[in-house]
Amino acid sequence: MGNQPVRRWIPMALIVLVLLLVLLLAGAGFALKLLWFAVIALVVAALVVALLFRRTGPRGTGGRRRW
Repeated sequence: MGNQPVRRWIPMALIVLVLLLVLLLAGAGFALKLLWFAVIALVVAALVVALLFRRTGPRGTGGRRRW
């Protein structure tokens, strides 16, 4: 009879642990998604800068050579 209060708390503790785990994983997923968008933005910005500031060759040909 002394174990009754402990048995009541076990299912509640499991539910709370599962909900905390779900919250943690959802937060991590959101953070990874934000990081993914930040990486894509940095790559696009680097490509734009590279296209804007590429070296120009003789006669303003854009540095490309004809074969």
